[in-house]
Amino acid sequence: MARDFKMPDLGEGIHEAEVLAVLVSLGQEVKEGDSILEVETDKAAVEIPSPYTGAIEQILVKPGDAVKVGDVLMTFSNGEGALVVEKEKPPEKVEEPSAPEAATPRTEGPVPASPATRRLARELGADLRLITPTGPAGLVTSEDVRAFSKKEERVVEARKPLAAEALAVQPAAVGGPPLPDFSKWGPVDRIPMRSIRKATARQMTLAWSQIPHVHNQNLVDMTELEAFRQRHKSEVEEKGGRLTITVFALKAVATALKTYPNFNATLDTDAGEIIIKNYFHIGVAVNMEEGLIVPVIRDVDRKSITELAIELNDLVQRTRERKATLEEMQGGTFTITNVGPMGGGFFAPIINYPQVAILGMGSSTMQPVVREKGEKGYEIVPRLMMPIVLCIDHRVLDGADAMRFMKVLVDVLEDPDALLMNMI
Repeated sequence: MARDFKMPDLGEGIHEAEVLAVLVSLGQEVKEGDSILEVETDKAAVEIPSPYTGAIEQILVKPGDAVKVGDVLMTFSNGEGALVVEKEKPPEKVEEPSAPEAATPRTEGPVPASPATRRLARELGADLRLITPTGPAGLVTSEDVRAFSKKEERVVEARKPLAAEALAVQPAAVGGPPLPDFSKWGPVDRIPMRSIRKATARQMTLAWSQIPHVHNQNLVDMTELEAFRQRHKSEVEEKGGRLTITVFALKAVATALKTYPNFNATLDTDAGEIIIKNYFHIGVAVNMEEGLIVPVIRDVDRKSITELAIELNDLVQRTRERKATLEEMQGGTFTITNVGPMGGGFFAPIINYPQVAILGMGSSTMQPVVREKGEKGYEIVPRLMMPIVLCIDHRVLDGADAMRFMKVLVDVLEDPDALLMNMI
């Protein structure tokens, strides 16, 4: 019996992708888990594994095609094998006040799920054997894992009374007017928006329409930190890292987030709640020809400066080569964007929705600075100054919050000793 293979849900709000390569041919026998397609999402290039063991009967896509979740990509002529699963009897409903009863786990054979779904289940601590599948032929999908882990149905029911109130603060989406025919005034070219640029357009529109932005800017004296960086960069490079200013900013931000956890948050408008995250995964914007991509450094608070320098260097290189995984693009709680290497100064970045703050860094330049000189008054000295801008979501944070957060950043970046002593 022929079975359709549909574009799976890749998670994190990704609804479409572009086909980069078809890795199988007609009639080819594949096993469950073999890579059969490579697609490019707005976040990464991803290989899609086969959910079936069988032979390829039809290939309905080619490189360059745009596909959406649920589109049929291939059909299998005999897609049984590893995915034949005995139907389970649903767990009996237990009436109160009896103790809750867990779902009956599968006891025979492997649970059909893609490698990405298995990784997600491990991250969330979910037992695949207890999850009711909704995918084809009993395939457990990433949405099944999320629904099981978060008990979404129960939470939604409990939050319904808050939903109407929360909707009142959500701005309505407004479409633009029709465009004129620009070719009436001269020749034009039409360039299709590819996956990254399309996703950036959607994400920025969402962020700008939903988040009331407030900007707080300052200058940081980087003279001492730059001297420290120059003294230690060679030893870090020998270990495979790059001791950039962004590395120090990662550690400074983690310190500030632990001091003021309301910056490590997301606003749940449906529930009328602020979600505080007790982990510190910081995204770093990487500039590419196709647009910006934001890979995520996990558990920044638990890693040394040297470890961060090595990990960030590796992750940035793999991101630019489109070798970073989708998983490495997800789960960020705060974002840093540094335009300093391109010579940028003060600028106001857009918050990476659904986060509530972002830090923008500019290029450090030598500037005359007026400083106190004991009892003799003041002196003008050359110092290496770097512009920074902190953008906040004014629904969650206020200007006073931004100034306190900014002070932590400035204090630890201006003094390498303070950076080391104040790391939490």
